[in-house]
Amino acid sequence: MTEDIHAKYMKEALRQAKKAYRLGEVPIGCVLVRDGEIIARGYNRRNTDKNTLAHAEITAINRASKRTGDWRLEDCVMYVTLEPCQMCAGAIIQARIPEVYIGCMNPKAGCGGSVLNILEMPEFNHQAIVHRGLLEDACSAMLKLFFKELRVRNKLEKESAVDKAE
Repeated sequence: MTEDIHAKYMKEALRQAKKAYRLGEVPIGCVLVRDGEIIARGYNRRNTDKNTLAHAEITAINRASKRTGDWRLEDCVMYVTLEPCQMCAGAIIQARIPEVYIGCMNPKAGCGGSVLNILEMPEFNHQAIVHRGLLEDACSAMLKLFFKELRVRNKLEKESAVDKAE
């Protein structure tokens, strides 16, 4: 696949991240591609669903498994806007996803090369080929804007609570 094709799929993952953003969720999006077709999409919904497992990657893996009728996703490629956490990296390996494109890295919790590299550990019976930095600026900018706005919201809420207490 050419770089343009990979960018096309990461742009769809970014569209999924925007759905999370609109819900007030950390904007993370993911798509799974098989034979040039997007077969599953997911975005972060942890707070909305009140579910620890409602990560973009887990949602996409669940949907792809339902669509294919198999837990093995050996012929799929994942595109995700933020480096997967330990849970999602483990799920990627368990699902046998052979290739993962990551938008931006997560130095505080990433397990695709930052904190750990579960995706490429030779000790496991399966590893993924990992490509980092696809549309990194766009993926990172959305996350930075979200957290900047969150800090402002949190500050305003705290000030409002203090005003009500007085």
